[in-house]
Amino acid sequence: MVSIAIVNQKGGVGKTSVTLGLASSAARKDLETLIIDLDPQGNATTGLGIYEPSKGVVNVLEDEFFGGIDKVSERSNWPSDCGQIPHVAASTPDLSVCEPRLATDPLGAQNRLSLSLENSNWPLVIVDCPPSLGLLTVNALFAADMALVVTEPGAWSVDGVARMIQTIEKIQMRRIDSKPSIAGIAVNRLGRTRDDSYWNAKLEEAYSEFQLPKIHLRTAVAEASAQSLPIHGLGNRSGALEASAEFDYLLTLLLEDDYSENNSDKEDSDGYL
Repeated sequence: MVSIAIVNQKGGVGKTSVTLGLASSAARKDLETLIIDLDPQGNATTGLGIYEPSKGVVNVLEDEFFGGIDKVSERSNWPSDCGQIPHVAASTPDLSVCEPRLATDPLGAQNRLSLSLENSNWPLVIVDCPPSLGLLTVNALFAADMALVVTEPGAWSVDGVARMIQTIEKIQMRRIDSKPSIAGIAVNRLGRTRDDSYWNAKLEEAYSEFQLPKIHLRTAVAEASAQSLPIHGLGNRSGALEASAEFDYLLTLLLEDDYSENNSDKEDSDGYL
């Protein structure tokens, strides 16, 4: 299983559109995928065509539910001609009041999502995180193999990324496996303006070692989400093919990064390095 947390404490940077874009690429690759929607706004859930979920991820967060993620997941409503249909552990209204309850656990509730994923056989898990550094995001970082930091090229983006990376590094120090690794920084909604170019250059200068391919600003991405369709399902709609190719490339790099890291860990443990 490969698990990826899509993170940034700043709202409005397009974490959900990146989550759905990667899910669409995974579907096209015929890769069985579970989307975990930890954002109380529930945009990933509705983007997958689930409008009134009967169950959700809150059920494995409010109580320790070992291996329970499959029991709270359901098949999304994306069209079957777009490939392997992803499943979703949905966001429900109760998720908005879950975080204060988690904070009252005297033993700490930061690993409840991780416990729910034990013995899970999903080849790919993508966690759409809320725009905060609270216990919902912390649960994602304790559960994920890697964290993908999504940002926009704008003022304060460099500072926001710095704070997110610091949080990830703190989680790494507390996990016995030193995860999640930082998969990189995906600059999202990159337009052709001088301002976008300026802030993108600032991000590249500050975090050159974490740079991933850019995701450009295209109306097709927003239209796919609004219609609860995968980006690959928009056919010849202007910009859809280009956006699909960008998400395909990004997912390929993320999966290759995980493969390389796992092989490196194996070589270390076997004494080959």
